[in-house]
Amino acid sequence: MTPPRHSVKVTLGGTELSISSEHPPEYAREVAAYFDAVMARIRSAGPTLDVHRAALLAGLAITDELFEARAGSGGSDAGRIRAMRDRLARLVSPAGKSGSGGGGRAKGGGA
Repeated sequence: MTPPRHSVKVTLGGTELSISSEHPPEYAREVAAYFDAVMARIRSAGPTLDVHRAALLAGLAITDELFEARAGSGGSDAGRIRAMRDRLARLVSPAGKSGSGGGGRAKGGGA
């Protein structure tokens, strides 16, 4: 039996998204809020950046945080980081995929 999925609306860079996750809505909102905060920080540093580029740079910044955490943990937190990575991977399906599942699709346009 597959775990129940929860649908939640979040806003990233001014774009409202409806995402579907096995995690509680509060978790999805927390992850989205973190990503949105990183995007906002990047956009404030480069106000001429469009949302798309800011999102790409936010993804790189968060990936850098993950790599830094891996390197600094000495392996003690490796299992926790892998679990976090897996949860995040399931949170939003890859962009551009269509079909059932409902994860990661922007309403009213692309993200």
